[in-house]
Amino acid sequence: MNFVFISPQFPETYWNWCDRLRRNGVNVLGIGDTPYDNIPWQLKNVLTEYYWLPSLEDYDQVYRAVAFFSWKYGKIDWLESNNEYWLGQDARLRDDFNITTGAGAEQVAVWQSKAGMKPLYAAGNVPTARQVRVASADDADAARAFAGQAGYPLFAKPEVGVGSGGAFKIADEAALEDFLTAEKDGSYVLEEFVTGDICSYDAIVDSNGDPLFENQEEFPPSMEEVVRLQLDVSYFSRPAVDPKLQALGRAAVKSFGLKSRFVHMEFFRLKEAKESLGDVGDYVGLEVNVRPPGGFTPDILNFAHSTDVYQIWADMVCFDERRLPESDDQGFCVYASRRDIYAYAHSDAEVRERYGGAIRMSGRMADALSDDLGNFFYMARFGTEAELEEFVSFVQTQA
Repeated sequence: MNFVFISPQFPETYWNWCDRLRRNGVNVLGIGDTPYDNIPWQLKNVLTEYYWLPSLEDYDQVYRAVAFFSWKYGKIDWLESNNEYWLGQDARLRDDFNITTGAGAEQVAVWQSKAGMKPLYAAGNVPTARQVRVASADDADAARAFAGQAGYPLFAKPEVGVGSGGAFKIADEAALEDFLTAEKDGSYVLEEFVTGDICSYDAIVDSNGDPLFENQEEFPPSMEEVVRLQLDVSYFSRPAVDPKLQALGRAAVKSFGLKSRFVHMEFFRLKEAKESLGDVGDYVGLEVNVRPPGGFTPDILNFAHSTDVYQIWADMVCFDERRLPESDDQGFCVYASRRDIYAYAHSDAEVRERYGGAIRMSGRMADALSDDLGNFFYMARFGTEAELEEFVSFVQTQA
């Protein structure tokens, strides 16, 4: 099998995807924008060949790199980046090289559109917030009418976007008018504001859309506020998935037509009852991401479930099945970050002295991800949610 992995060097732990493919006998071919001498040694050891480009934004150059690999090694069987930013380009390359193991550009465009997601959620009977699309000045009247129906506040976000970039709350009519008259980079959607915790259903699914691995994460109420106010961030993986969330996640996988992928689906868990959406504790579909959870989160899943999601994914790619047995050792794994702009009550040495036995991973976060995820992070595993919360407080209490 020839597998082209786009940007295998970023985030830095992504060499693990390539390593597990190589263990399964796959010919792994990397294309990245980091010079070969600067990529991790672990990645160098598992790639058959690495093709460096000054920029992955130049489609013609990326196309030529794939064409070179196709000429040298034969038909390309798989092509992925597992990275939200490159999903559209991945799909276009699959179309151009007739790679049928993943979705094409037309399908991925629907999956990445927050407006395109709505009918797919509906097909799976997954409740979602009401929404209106604002693509031009011609949509202003429809946006005002929507505000009259849904009430304030509203939430605005790019129709296609990565992370929390460009998202913000619209508090009142004046703020809506400012939004409608402002110059925008692409189309937006306006949604009714939902008060709830943000959770995710993460899964590796086979060629039938059936789960080989499942996980539930818990996130801050608003990543938009985390970025805008430069807040410390923490999120964690649970030892088991709430059956109600599991049912909705599986239904969405089927209605979206997701197959042979790692998926990350975000949901609201309602803090207050809302007409047409549900009661307190019910889940509401927020966004479907057709790639693994971002950053170092795959490692969080590994620590929580005493498993190896990189290997489960690689076995899905190669054998369309899970070959790694489930572990009985399940727990909570939390990510807790700090920002360079703040001083903290407890030093790094104090954190390690108190929680060294629980810390599984720590280090600097890449600058490209630091707005969302902070500048320095700890990952730690605990048996209870109370222990987890105590750890986060100890790490993030400011001086």
